[in-house]
Amino acid sequence: MTSFTSDQWVIIALVFLLGLVVGGFLFAGGGRKWKHRYRTEVERREALETDHQKRVAEFDAREKEWREQDSLRGAAMRDRGVTDADLRARDSDLRARDRDVRADDRARGDYDHDGVPDRDERR
Repeated sequence: MTSFTSDQWVIIALVFLLGLVVGGFLFAGGGRKWKHRYRTEVERREALETDHQKRVAEFDAREKEWREQDSLRGAAMRDRGVTDADLRARDSDLRARDRDVRADDRARGDYDHDGVPDRDERR
């Protein structure tokens, strides 16, 4: 083990005290800072949760309304004598028409179906 002289012990003690002083300045008020950041984060999280709950409730209300409208629409169709087979036939006709339009668009070189040929669009 090495032995230190009294001058070296004084230097070691001063370096230790300097470290304590610098550490004290660096961490002064640190308790308040992290508590403030934590409370801010908690408030933000609670606000987000409240907003999420409102959106979920709003979506549930909309979905209930949509389901009700859909059932009323179905009842109106049945009252007019429109059957499910008629609806399926109409849907298949619409799909075929849409398929034809898309095929025409591709033949003209309009792959994004916006009505403008892709070669004419700026890139």
